[in-house]
Amino acid sequence: MATRKHGAALTTIGFDADDTLWPHEDFYRETEARLLARLADHGDHAELSQKLLEIERRNLPLYGCGVKAFTLSMIETAIEASGGRAPSSLIGEILAAGRELLRHPVVIFPHVRETLAELAGAYRLVLISKGDLFDQERKLEQSGLADFFDAVEIVADKQASTYRRVFTRHANGPERAMMVGNSLKSDVIPAIEAGGWGVHVPHAVTWAMESAEPPLTAPRFRQVAHLGELTGLIRSLAL
Repeated sequence: MATRKHGAALTTIGFDADDTLWPHEDFYRETEARLLARLADHGDHAELSQKLLEIERRNLPLYGCGVKAFTLSMIETAIEASGGRAPSSLIGEILAAGRELLRHPVVIFPHVRETLAELAGAYRLVLISKGDLFDQERKLEQSGLADFFDAVEIVADKQASTYRRVFTRHANGPERAMMVGNSLKSDVIPAIEAGGWGVHVPHAVTWAMESAEPPLTAPRFRQVAHLGELTGLIRSLAL
């Protein structure tokens, strides 16, 4: 991408990490399916899945999100579903599944590297991700994408105040910034509420607690099919 014109409105682009730059939720759901299969004697799939979701929601203010929080919630689900009779072998399997998630190889989505390379230098790029600090740092390092970013923020939650703070700290405010991510609830809507642009990049698998309706009437809302369309979108908006 050619260097932006002097005085152009957009100066900074924030990117989500999990399920925007590389797959993430798919592996959680595969792990959940294995757990629910092991607990089949204690309820049907839908009931057990709902129980896990309720426990995750209950634990979110305490543990945050990420693999470690998910592992603890799976253990609690096994204990509650079994009436406290979950064998130690099952707890061991859950802990092993958590370690497997923490070691899962990072494979970036198509178009990611090319898009970041085109935007780097023309805009200030900031990675804004929530989750476990060590795991997010590991995945960024293994992805080979770290050098594209001018700043990295691993945050506990993503709200409008988060984007105001991050885009003020690393740029010249949210009004001249864009946030790109797969989650309408965490990446898009709060960035727009903060005064920035929100670009939705849908992913086939979305955590139930990240579901939200698209803000179709918001002037600064846009959606692309994949990151390869982002540079064209920016050009079309004359940003």
